[in-house]
Amino acid sequence: MASHRHDRLTEDIRRELTDIFRMLKDPRITGMISIVKVDLSGDQSYCKVYISSLDGLEAANRAVEGLKSAAGFIRREIGSRLKMRRNPEFHFISDDSIEYSADIARILYDLDK
Repeated sequence: MASHRHDRLTEDIRRELTDIFRMLKDPRITGMISIVKVDLSGDQSYCKVYISSLDGLEAANRAVEGLKSAAGFIRREIGSRLKMRRNPEFHFISDDSIEYSADIARILYDLDK
């Protein structure tokens, strides 16, 4: 039963992070960034957030740097929006899965022609 609560809380964090990312005014966080995966630890003290960008891995790396500098603000916002035992410490990690899937789609499109 605790697994369902953990999964629901992870999904709530993902939804709130998406909303918070729209509020941030850091110039490094530009373009189309998305949250690929959210890993919340069992004791809710750490949260790994995998970030990907449609503009490529370098844009995702810049966005991660901007998110790391705003981690305190993000932690406070999550704490005020969600009722949790602990406010998790966020670790942002860049990922290139969106760029990779776009390349595969482009290759398949070219094969179709």
